Amino acid sequence: MSDRLQRTLQLLNNLVSFDTTSQESNLALIDYVQDYLSKQGFDAEVLYNSQKTKANLVVCIGPRVAGGILLSGHTDVVPIDGQHWNYPPFSLTLEDERCYGRGTTDMKGFVACCLAIISEIDPQQLKKPLWLGLSYDEEVGCLGVHELHDYLAAQPVKPELCLVGEPTSMRPVNGHKGKVALRCQVKGKECHSAYTPQGVNAIQYAARLIHFILEQEKQLIEKGDLRFDPPFSTLHVGTISGGEALNIVPNFCQFDMELRYLPQQSPSEVVDSLKTYAQHQLVPVMREMSADCDISFKTLAAYPGLYLDEMTPWLQQLLAWTNFSTAHTVSFGTEGGLYQASGITSIICGPGSMAQGHKPDEYIEKDQLRQCLKLLERIICHLYEK
Repeated sequence: MSDRLQRTLQLLNNLVSFDTTSQESNLALIDYVQDYLSKQGFDAEVLYNSQKTKANLVVCIGPRVAGGILLSGHTDVVPIDGQHWNYPPFSLTLEDERCYGRGTTDMKGFVACCLAIISEIDPQQLKKPLWLGLSYDEEVGCLGVHELHDYLAAQPVKPELCLVGEPTSMRPVNGHKGKVALRCQVKGKECHSAYTPQGVNAIQYAARLIHFILEQEKQLIEKGDLRFDPPFSTLHVGTISGGEALNIVPNFCQFDMELRYLPQQSPSEVVDSLKTYAQHQLVPVMREMSADCDISFKTLAAYPGLYLDEMTPWLQQLLAWTNFSTAHTVSFGTEGGLYQASGITSIICGPGSMAQGHKPDEYIEKDQLRQCLKLLERIICHLYEK
């Protein structure tokens, strides 16, 4: 085993040992990375959330000039609740060519590779900078990365390429869908169930709204794009709650829904039609019984889609470095769309497969880490030359 891979595995072991499930703090991991970089001679900046319970980290290595490459990763992982693991989730287990542990593939494997390669950099040789950006709460809607965007926007110079190391089996990805997550709250009027006409059943009005959502999805299927799987935008209701007892007409119902949309489509068209239907078709009928009835919506998370033309120079360069002839698309979202929207060319490419992500006994193969380290070495060499 090479010294570089051994160092990567040690870093991955340390990163996995931090329980950075989204409902937990990531500060211990951020402190560890900041200390690690400090020992390499690099000063990283920590960008806290307003409550100072979580943080992003950003470091610029080399000259502060225009251009350069940003390596982007998130530090949070999905929960293990309800999953049966044969390996300890927050401890790295090496078995044959697999490395087991929560976050190994999504996406602490990539972060470990970045930290390992950074320790080899001679900043005096860099003609353009290498940036590293680590975010929090990506798994719950790309929430933390907005502070990183604000930080980069305030800099006199910024990277020209953002490489988001989400698991793609090291094949460059040039497109993914966008997402809008909404919470709908329906306020009705309670009464005894023996006198249902005197009440406004919040659950039943929520059901009418959900039926409308299903009808909307049928229209989205007609506007497909075969570059994606599934090849159309999707609507999905994931949670619903309401009612206190069977003999009470419920005065409240709440459900959460999401729209995953093709990058060339506007999410506002779907969201606006939903709100219009609620306010013009449902609420007036509800208020005939009680003026207090209402339907409201709250945005829980939103991020844009990503699509990059196949002939984009940076994409062609990544394809050459990874020995792939073409890029591909994914349906899961990433922070890449946000970086792209802020003017930084963004490509998704990282070790591991999402087929192992979010599952019990999550793992990444050592060969994927080797391929990632090889790509990062080529990126460093490129920055030495440019």
